[in-house]
Amino acid sequence: MVKKVCAMYFSATGTTEKIVTRIGADIASALSAELDLFSFTRPEERAEPKIIPEDEVLVIGTPVYAGRVPNVLLKYLDTVTSSGAMAIPVVLYGNRNYDDALIELRDILEKNGFRTIAAGAFVGAHAFSYTLAKGRPDEADIELAHELAVKAVEKIKSPELPSTPVAVKGRSPIGPYYTPRGLDGNPVSILKVRPLTNDKCDSCGLCAALCPMGSINPENPKEYIGKGICIKCGACVKKCPKGAKYYTDEGYLSHKAALERDYSRRGQVDLFY
Repeated sequence: MVKKVCAMYFSATGTTEKIVTRIGADIASALSAELDLFSFTRPEERAEPKIIPEDEVLVIGTPVYAGRVPNVLLKYLDTVTSSGAMAIPVVLYGNRNYDDALIELRDILEKNGFRTIAAGAFVGAHAFSYTLAKGRPDEADIELAHELAVKAVEKIKSPELPSTPVAVKGRSPIGPYYTPRGLDGNPVSILKVRPLTNDKCDSCGLCAALCPMGSINPENPKEYIGKGICIKCGACVKKCPKGAKYYTDEGYLSHKAALERDYSRRGQVDLFY
């Protein structure tokens, strides 16, 4: 008997959270189980291991960065373990492709003692853009999240679980990270690019509170602290009420424009069960 459904997510701008919490809530409701929501977006939320008991179900989601699970999360994800709990891996991609991210997350869970029974790749507004996958996940995406939850519940209630991991799209072994390219098709390097701060900033500290890497100085948001790592998640740019954060790097802006040019179609949601 399932006593609890744990819905875990890394979600800098709220898109992954929206899908994962919906799937988790629908599964918990169908099973009359407790729902536990757990964000591992902020650094302090990734400070301790997360052990999921065998009588719980885990729904876990991450965004897709360069076609993979964000590499800054790999160390923490290796501390999310179980001794046989059922799990549903979920990824959200920004309308280009999820490449090997879903199979990577599935394999991490299987290695750490989970039994993956269903999975999904959803679409969320791209972290770089205000137009790419704008408004997603939308109502149609939420309906598909509900469908995945229903199918997962069928598996959970089945007298016999599959003996193999849920089959998903992706390469094995996992391929390299996607290479960003500019409008001219040539590769661009954006790894060290960070947002700048204009004079609209009133030092409210919201960007520092939102930064998943803890890299922004809350006393002076124009400064980066610690290692100053920026993963281009979009939180400080998109959630600043003053519009004070922005990019000027030519490579970054060219890559953003190329994505908006080449991937304007409606990205597809894929469900696996």
